[in-house]
Amino acid sequence: MTSSPQYIPQSNPPLPPWETLPTMYDLPSDNPEEPGLPDEFHFLQPLLLYLTFQPTNWNPELVYSAADLNLYYDLQHPLWYKRPDWFGVVGVQKLYKGEDLRLSYVTWQEPANPFVVVELLSPGTEDEDLGNKQKTINQPPSKWEVYQTILRIPYYIVFSRYTNELRAFQLVGGHYEPMILIDGRLPMPEIGLSLGLWQGSFRDIEKLWLRWFTPEGELIPEPTEEVAAANARTMIAEQEAEQAKRKAEQLAEQLRQLGVNPDELS
Repeated sequence: MTSSPQYIPQSNPPLPPWETLPTMYDLPSDNPEEPGLPDEFHFLQPLLLYLTFQPTNWNPELVYSAADLNLYYDLQHPLWYKRPDWFGVVGVQKLYKGEDLRLSYVTWQEPANPFVVVELLSPGTEDEDLGNKQKTINQPPSKWEVYQTILRIPYYIVFSRYTNELRAFQLVGGHYEPMILIDGRLPMPEIGLSLGLWQGSFRDIEKLWLRWFTPEGELIPEPTEEVAAANARTMIAEQEAEQAKRKAEQLAEQLRQLGVNPDELS
């Protein structure tokens, strides 16, 4: 008679991955084969996204975004990473565990995956960015597969500075579906923002930029715009006060010409 297998309880259950796998302090934060940024646009455009990513329905202390930062995504291959041009996350603190600036974004050490990723299209990366590159055996998956299938990032945006073409994809039923612009913008109601193209000057460079708007289409200002707007309001208020003063003086003079002392009317 064959006895049934006996259950032997584990005295030392496996530790969770965030305790056993590498942290951002253990993993490399740069790529020696791709030193530096490709061009000036790859610095300025992510900077504008970073400065204007201000979800209206999230606590600012739980909003994080980064540019050109290693994004580690695979528990089975902890050295594999992608390096998005820009990505935004909600539900995480600005500092790693509330203590340190991030060296990389290690998804198994964080409470949330990115909510939105932006890739700035280059001729050499177009096939991978748009999911047209065939996966080879024992090689890391493409950005498209990582963002769509592994991390399940809700929104994936691709923008070409060469054609000014904006392509956007939303995760629907486990795969990316093309998004349709509404009034020229991409609504993201979960964060109370929309994303669209804006013709204007940023850091004294006039061109078409990708930037964040309110759902109603108002620009989310970056700090220098906020200062300029505050200065403009101050100037308008001073002009209005000066105009009111001149009108009061003119009225007082007219009363004096009529033989009325304006000081006695107060």
